[in-house]
Amino acid sequence: MTDLRIRAATPTDLDTVLAFWKVSAEGTSISDDRDGVERLIARDPEALILAELDGELVGTVIAGFDGWRCHLYRLAVHPDRRRRGIGSALLTAAEERFVRLGGRRADAMVLQRNETGQHAWRAAGYGPEEKWRRWVKPLAE
Repeated sequence: MTDLRIRAATPTDLDTVLAFWKVSAEGTSISDDRDGVERLIARDPEALILAELDGELVGTVIAGFDGWRCHLYRLAVHPDRRRRGIGSALLTAAEERFVRLGGRRADAMVLQRNETGQHAWRAAGYGPEEKWRRWVKPLAE
């Protein structure tokens, strides 16, 4: 998928991202509003990663790093664009970011009812850590 562009979101992307999540993301969060996403970008301008194909938003992931742990949220691919490597490209970008920042393990927030999401995370090398209810993947040995 050579036309796929991966980039960090900017403040001008916020309305598009919020509308995209309503169609493409499973579940909602109290942070799924303009103020929440603006705070994210203001605090960490590279955390919200977008995938675009022919200028159209087709995927997102939030790759948050707090200096201690690497957290993944809002991995979402448009339903009409799934199973084409977009999610994998987003996760690769997120994981590369974490490694650059010194991260050693990433965890993903995955809804228990989201079986499609669970399959995608497992295919990417993540697995459930039942005692914590999060999914983790080592990024460096």
